[in-house]
Amino acid sequence: MSKTKASGLIHYEILFIIPNKFTDDEAQKVFKKVGGIIVSNDGKISMEDYWGKRKFAYPINHEYYGYYGLYEFDLERNLIAKINDTLRLDKEVVRFIIVKKEVKSEEQIKKDKKIKEKIENKKNEEIENKKEEVKKEIKKTSKKKDGGEKLDLKNLDEKLEDVLNIDNLL
Repeated sequence: MSKTKASGLIHYEILFIIPNKFTDDEAQKVFKKVGGIIVSNDGKISMEDYWGKRKFAYPINHEYYGYYGLYEFDLERNLIAKINDTLRLDKEVVRFIIVKKEVKSEEQIKKDKKIKEKIENKKNEEIENKKEEVKKEIKKTSKKKDGGEKLDLKNLDEKLEDVLNIDNLL
């Protein structure tokens, strides 16, 4: 009797980052290349999602931005190490993580969509509220021209950056 686990198709998810040195078109080619690596190792891709350029939480190799990509795929257990080794040696992928993922039922997918819609609506409301706050601040500071306080451009720039930075809302 074998001491190793039986091989079989397991559902995985891979999230990876492509460095900012590429253009968006080149990053999409690298995204497709990673998908090709999965398929060439007999993987069956069930979902792919190119997120585009995002800001990092912390600098990676002196870079602050990168292109994110996500694949869900089915693959035999013994072939995942080969994909891991291939991506580790690939200079076009800065970071990646491969995890096992539970296959969702139709009911779970519907629940997730509802939750995602609620989050999106709340995020849009917060963006609108921030825009209104900045508009009020601009009106308040622009009225104080002659005898009042001067318009502080640095403060205004910071508030505008907060409005435009969607990452703060998540």
